[in-house]
Amino acid sequence: MNRLRAVDANFIKSAQSIHDSLDDSVSEIVFLGRSNVGKSSTINTLTSRKNLAKSSATPGKTQLINFFDVRYKYDDVDYSLRYVDLPGFGYAKVSKSLKEVWQKNLVEFIENRISIRLYIHLRDARHPNAQIDSDVTGYISQFIRPDQKYLTVFTKIDKLNQKERAKLKRDFPDSITISNFKKTGQDRVHQEIFESVFGEREW
Repeated sequence: MNRLRAVDANFIKSAQSIHDSLDDSVSEIVFLGRSNVGKSSTINTLTSRKNLAKSSATPGKTQLINFFDVRYKYDDVDYSLRYVDLPGFGYAKVSKSLKEVWQKNLVEFIENRISIRLYIHLRDARHPNAQIDSDVTGYISQFIRPDQKYLTVFTKIDKLNQKERAKLKRDFPDSITISNFKKTGQDRVHQEIFESVFGEREW
């Protein structure tokens, strides 16, 4: 059986809002989460590209919507889709007016972008019950379409002991846990991405 994998990935464009984004002709996978949760590291690990997504030294500094074209290979067939890295939330120290613009632009993109097929919500495994993450889950549940999926992925799972991992799995049975440091859990994320865009497949 051939292993599903991302074989090529390239940064295409940064945008401030849905209005200056790429056209919506390509299915998109949106990555969202708190600043410092490891979004850039996760994208880099999934694509096997060390510096594809740039991490900011200052949490919350990345303000733009970043688009990456990604090519998968499965069964010797190429499949194309797009990763979308949204600005992190929760830490940005910006003026109130700028923060209002960010929120308006992000809300408009998240709710109205028709090419989104999967929301991947990255959460820190060390803080599984953070209120801001629960709020995001509730918010997206209000408008998610039948042709879209929502996936919770816990990062930094290597920071937990066995007892903590077992509790996390009990509390969030439909989630996926990954470690970008130890490179574990990414295959399941790839499968969810592929199935969300191209339909169910035998693995």
